[in-house]
Amino acid sequence: MIRKILFLTTILAQPAFAETPGIEKDELTLGFIKLTDMAPLAIAKEKGFFEEEGLYVTLEAQANWKVLLDRVIAGELDGAHMLAGQPIAASIGYGTEAKIITPFSMDLNGNGITVSNDVWALMKENIATDADGRPQHPISAAALKPVIEEYKAEGKPFNMGMVFPVSTHNYELRYWLAAGGINPGFYSPEDVSGQIGAEAYLSVTPPPQMPATLEAGTIDGYAVGEPWNQQAVLKGIGVPVITDYEIWKNNPEKVFGLTASFAEDNPNTVLALTKALIRAAIWLDENDNANRAEAVEILSRPEYVGADPGVIANSMTGTFEYEKGDKRDVPDFNVFFRYNATFPYYSDAVWYLTQMRRWGQIAEDQPDAWYDATAKEVYRPDLYKAAAEAVIADGNASADMFDFDADGYRMATPAADVIDGMGYDGTKPNAYIDSLTIGLKSGQTVANGAVIN
Repeated sequence: MIRKILFLTTILAQPAFAETPGIEKDELTLGFIKLTDMAPLAIAKEKGFFEEEGLYVTLEAQANWKVLLDRVIAGELDGAHMLAGQPIAASIGYGTEAKIITPFSMDLNGNGITVSNDVWALMKENIATDADGRPQHPISAAALKPVIEEYKAEGKPFNMGMVFPVSTHNYELRYWLAAGGINPGFYSPEDVSGQIGAEAYLSVTPPPQMPATLEAGTIDGYAVGEPWNQQAVLKGIGVPVITDYEIWKNNPEKVFGLTASFAEDNPNTVLALTKALIRAAIWLDENDNANRAEAVEILSRPEYVGADPGVIANSMTGTFEYEKGDKRDVPDFNVFFRYNATFPYYSDAVWYLTQMRRWGQIAEDQPDAWYDATAKEVYRPDLYKAAAEAVIADGNASADMFDFDADGYRMATPAADVIDGMGYDGTKPNAYIDSLTIGLKSGQTVANGAVIN
């Protein structure tokens, strides 16, 4: 109560703002993992957007993605920065079963794939160079295939880290490997390792531990969000070979997740939360990323990402460093608002479901209508639109900044925007799955350690 009195006293001399009326729960605890893309939460707090919407928010870093999800389900956290695959997987009962929704997508892009220095030295033999002698990007996993074959001939497994079985990083790493002719392995109901038939063995490592695990030699490479690819460059222990922007231009990334029951019981609280997050995303991208330097300083604080500001700035300010000294312009490496980044499109959810089916996490075929219905259980553009309209009514945005004509599906991704040249149409998930070279096709399952037709 003292905190609220002090806050109200402070704002008496400030311009009025339109606090969301009828908030059911105004003191909230929200979770996050120490990654650059938690930025909308940190900015909403530090720039006062939560308070202006009538919310008093505590942000708590979590040890790993499983702990974060379990605490949201248990009600210990009111919501959290989540892997997009987490609420989707929970809704279909893969892993932890729960009804989680998202009214807000947190970002596009933001991930990379890094390999050890030794692996990079071997890969470079298979990579063309440009006029300046630098490796030509994007780098295909085909350059890694001979390295994996060499490991196999020597009787050594090729191990790679990803952050969670239903993470974007897992699916992006698998996508990149498969596009280069490398089988990343399958899941089955009996074997959830994801390593059935694998040529590269993928396993879980929490994001902040990736560089140390690589340096120890436990893994030969990894897929992770920032700043943990750039940390490998700073430490001189590895080289990021590709960003997810190069795998799939403007791909969906994290979401803000909360239980369906919390949203039902606290609709005005969810409205206020979503409004604050929209405002934070606008701030992060406005004026051609003019606020990114300030965002870097905020994120570098120990209570948020806690990494060196220079490491965060390497990607957050529109560049990305591959080999040490090979820094290139990637203005859209982190996108928080433009390109309708915050809109929770059904097609984004459908893509995650297609990858779950492709690799056996969804064991049996499902009709296209099932993908649509499942996406609509989790992604809530209706809640987003209500918040966006309220932000506009408050004078904090204009209508032309939003995709109010959306039917919930993005326009199909053109083939030119994907590394394997396979376009994506979220309204035709089974046709998309069958178009991909490596992975389960219609009628196939995984049983007894093999793909069964």
